[in-house]
Amino acid sequence: MKANPLKILFVYPEFPDTFWSFKHALKFIRKKTASPPLGLLTVAAMLPSDWEKRLVDLNLNSLSEEDLKWADYVFVSAMIVQRESAHAVINRCKLAGVKVVAGGPLFTMEHEQFPEVDYFVLNEAEETLGPFLIDLERGETQRIYASTEYPDIHQTPAPLWQLANLKHYQTVSIQVSRGCPFNCDFCNVTALLGHNPRTKTAAQIITELDNLYALGWRKGIFFVDDNFIGNKKHIKSEVLPALINWRKGKTGMPFSTEASINLADDPVLLKLMVQAGFDTVFVGIETPNEDSLTECSKNQNKNRDLVESVKQLQRAGLQVQGGFIVGFDNDPLSIFQQQIDFIQKSGIVTAMVGLLQAPLGTRLYERMHKEGRLVNEFSGDNVDGSTNIIPRMGLETLREGYRKILNQIYAPEFYYKRVLTFLQEYKPPRIKVRFEMQYFLALLRSIYQLGIRGVERVQYWQLFFWTLFRRPRLFPLAITFAISGFHFRQVIEMHVA
Repeated sequence: MKANPLKILFVYPEFPDTFWSFKHALKFIRKKTASPPLGLLTVAAMLPSDWEKRLVDLNLNSLSEEDLKWADYVFVSAMIVQRESAHAVINRCKLAGVKVVAGGPLFTMEHEQFPEVDYFVLNEAEETLGPFLIDLERGETQRIYASTEYPDIHQTPAPLWQLANLKHYQTVSIQVSRGCPFNCDFCNVTALLGHNPRTKTAAQIITELDNLYALGWRKGIFFVDDNFIGNKKHIKSEVLPALINWRKGKTGMPFSTEASINLADDPVLLKLMVQAGFDTVFVGIETPNEDSLTECSKNQNKNRDLVESVKQLQRAGLQVQGGFIVGFDNDPLSIFQQQIDFIQKSGIVTAMVGLLQAPLGTRLYERMHKEGRLVNEFSGDNVDGSTNIIPRMGLETLREGYRKILNQIYAPEFYYKRVLTFLQEYKPPRIKVRFEMQYFLALLRSIYQLGIRGVERVQYWQLFFWTLFRRPRLFPLAITFAISGFHFRQVIEMHVA
């Protein structure tokens, strides 16, 4: 081990072209990727302050030989969908003779698949990074550092945003809580983070926002909590009032997050979120079929009018992005048309539809294992048309129905109709936005790419003029949806068309 201070190179593996990568949409604003790696930047803040630190985000830049020669250690963190790139990074490090420290969801779930990694710092870094650093200083390192404890995150430091060149990103992420109170059997969130939502203090969140604002950040912020309202009491009484107060006099920085559909049952909470600056929420709808909801223990979605719940969120000022799944044992053959009808009627513009998959550590995985129905490898990509289980309705039937859903809901006629359905009811929150030339240039590029060259040019111009004259405040959002639709079609054509 070299003498301190050590030189640490943080490497974030590349994302493939997926539904959530928005690669084809980001080209309109000349961006390569959506957001910097929150996990690595948080870990960076946990390391000794005198250590030298650099970040290489492979979604922006390549990993050079000079980078590897500089580093004493390479820290890698990744999600499952980044598996292939993570393997390539680790192989590069081994060839260069640089030791690798790996953590994050991919390695926590699959560390056995990475024999080349020198050290694993698994689970949550607040529990496992400290022991690793102590052993590293003593020269007595173990290979695996893991924990079954769920740490108090009140002491989690603010990320070192300074390591990332923020001008290259469209959004940044921050985190309020970890864990989810629900028990959906296909979800590995609780396997990784537990059922009891652990929250940061309001002061921690304000510090993180202040840091970003001081760096000149004015674009969107994604609260990456798997269920932002998991601890309603804390969110309502502390976090949201602090955010409302912080936003006074601020420009830009709209918030988005993930939440369960029962947000629609709490008008006070809903109003506070919109006042705080939230304008988008991702909701796991999964399926309109009650038997399938029962099957996967999605009890919070049962016994309600799901379309009306979505409409309540939209009318309050939230764009609803939805997650949908087909391939449950209780899905009838009519489920594919039911999903199409629900998505169109609800006006959920960004509808992520995937085949049911069983991540390691979930109750679904255990059930499929016992039934001998596990096949292939869990891809981690929600919309690549793959599954690692044998579906009861038959794989070809499922895939054919799946292709039908995606090819229909993202066909220009259906997609733009859904955009209009949403815009007719949506009441946007009033967030001061700073004008940036890149958005005007994106409009011009959309006119050329979509309005002149695109297969959707008729629908594009209908939306263009309808919004311009009927809902002019929503015109930028309408163009954003048009550009997003272009991205979604490219991904669908690549994977499932």
